[in-house]
Amino acid sequence: MKEIFNRRSIRKFTNQEIKPEKIDKLLRAAMQAPSAANQQPWEFIVVQDKERLAQIADTSPYSKPVAVSAVTFVLLGDESRMKVPADWEHDMSAAAENMLLEAVYLGLGGVWFGIATRDLVIENIRQLFELPKNIQPFALISVGYPDGQENEFVDRYQAERVHYEKW
Repeated sequence: MKEIFNRRSIRKFTNQEIKPEKIDKLLRAAMQAPSAANQQPWEFIVVQDKERLAQIADTSPYSKPVAVSAVTFVLLGDESRMKVPADWEHDMSAAAENMLLEAVYLGLGGVWFGIATRDLVIENIRQLFELPKNIQPFALISVGYPDGQENEFVDRYQAERVHYEKW
């Protein structure tokens, strides 16, 4: 549970590379996510090349930290696997959160850049990676070793937002 409470969005990273074993663990964690009707719509593009990371960083005004990440995962949904199409984004969200929690466990930092609701960014990602029509961009998860920021506990619990049995 420590990882759940300590996870923060980390946007500054050192230049240290991430070993392939850790990248594998991040992907395995993502694919252990729950999925509606077990559809598992996910596909992932793993990007470590600095030039390519810079290109991804330019796809949105909010994704600049991608350029300094050790690795960025492009999370994609495959429409051909969607048995419950209305729920694919729920599945992808669970995969993204699993990946972010595993990053904390591995001593890494990560940040989630949502792109599924931004048509221009979707199109930018689609063009950059020459995606087929059945592959839908969902999010970017940038990961690296934190530089100056830490995964540390900040109490966000707000009792006044909890309602029992009625509003």
